[in-house]
Amino acid sequence: MKVVISACLLGVRCRYDGGHSRNETAMNQTKTHQLIPVCPEESGGLLTPRPPAEIVGGDGGAVLDGTAKVMTANGTDVTAAYLKGAHHALQVAQSHGATHVILKARSPSCGCGDIYDGTFSGTLISGDGVTTALLKRHGIAVTAM
Repeated sequence: MKVVISACLLGVRCRYDGGHSRNETAMNQTKTHQLIPVCPEESGGLLTPRPPAEIVGGDGGAVLDGTAKVMTANGTDVTAAYLKGAHHALQVAQSHGATHVILKARSPSCGCGDIYDGTFSGTLISGDGVTTALLKRHGIAVTAM
């Protein structure tokens, strides 16, 4: 089975701070699945490292609907990059026939179920990141780690 996965969970240094989020549970998936790494933020054109970003005014679904934005801590609107990266991740999943995706928890692109609230205070709210919202709208199951 082919599974698209956040590259940072496999140890790729693509997080906003230049680090990774290597996850042993995710790494163990290589025993039973073909993992296809993706970083929606880098695919959207953002550099690593980059300023932290959060969704302001809603969640990823609201970003897709045009009623919320993704903003950096210094006030730069990076919504277009997040949308581009989300569409790239969808294209990767569809081209590989992946029906399941494993993404990084709490990320403004990859978060699933919980994301930061847009105040850069560390407060979590219910909601999905931009990539997760787009994948779910296309019937792809998403799990966060």
